[in-house]
Amino acid sequence: MKEMLSSVSPKGQVTIPLEIRRMLGVKPKDKVAFTVKNGRVRIAPARYTLESIRGSVQPATRTEDFERLIREAKEEHAAKTVAKLTKR
Repeated sequence: MKEMLSSVSPKGQVTIPLEIRRMLGVKPKDKVAFTVKNGRVRIAPARYTLESIRGSVQPATRTEDFERLIREAKEEHAAKTVAKLTKR
């Protein structure tokens, strides 16, 4: 196992050594993921972030017509209220 050193900046930033960046295939602006397990930190390329996949899958259903849903709910509520009042 080869060990490479890097310093932590005052902002908490660390430069990933060139050899490791090449091995991981990461380039400027790429994201990396850190995993901590049993006191060890693993770094890996984060190929799929929420930002990178946003919009890649179409919704399963059409967009709801909320005005229609509100209108139907009001009509249903009114019908139930009328039914209650006529039972008295």
